[in-house]
Amino acid sequence: MQTRPEMTMCQKEMTKDNADGNDEERPRTIQAETFKSSEETIKEKTKKILRKYDVGNKFSHLLLPKASVLLPIMIKDGELYLLFTVRSMELKSSPGDVCFPGGREEPTDRDEVDTALREAEEEVGLHRDQVEVIGRLSPTISMAGCLVTPVVAFIDETFQPCANPAEVVDVFTVPLGYFLEPEKHSSSSFQICEKISLPSHRFEYKDPQNNKSFKIWGLTAWFALVLATLALGKNPAFDVGMDIEDLIPSCERILITWYEHRKSKL
Repeated sequence: MQTRPEMTMCQKEMTKDNADGNDEERPRTIQAETFKSSEETIKEKTKKILRKYDVGNKFSHLLLPKASVLLPIMIKDGELYLLFTVRSMELKSSPGDVCFPGGREEPTDRDEVDTALREAEEEVGLHRDQVEVIGRLSPTISMAGCLVTPVVAFIDETFQPCANPAEVVDVFTVPLGYFLEPEKHSSSSFQICEKISLPSHRFEYKDPQNNKSFKIWGLTAWFALVLATLALGKNPAFDVGMDIEDLIPSCERILITWYEHRKSKL
């Protein structure tokens, strides 16, 4: 009967190291896999919710100059975040304002999504293959008379922005839930036309990473507020100035009323 040869000291040490290593690494691996699984669940759930509100090209026929913004969502530590930029002070339009990556449609753009993706790449170096587009939310007419379409998408939390200094001076993220229960929020009412009066929301956010304070207002604040309400399935802790239980239809009714008013003045 053959006996198994005795292990050398080196083999014993290797076996011991492997056993110890497996014991240490197994909990870490399980934790990492569980966390990744949790993030994937959050992502899939959010995508499923937001796709219900995708308007597609429903309003593309409206005869207005068009612009698009990208609302980039990322997941950090199990929580949804939104990415924002700060416009360069050298720009003629809204210098220094907080906004989403975006801009006016160009003749070569295929649609609103194409505009948003092109602008995001130009402004912060976000390449198309780093973006998972979910859909388009209801657009709004800006004070400049543009039909602005918010394009919602997921990006990876590891994305490192490369800001174009001619357009962007800062990039930061805000927890999506902040827009429902902000530390600092105010609003005022402004008259769009005889038939429509809308609230203008303003949020102040202090970034805990660098102690910088940012003021988010206007269309940017409105799009963030709508996205937070839909994605998180919660109502804001303040009055938004319209029927929160019928948010998207309310937005669309206002859009069409505003559009018809503008058209009648041409």
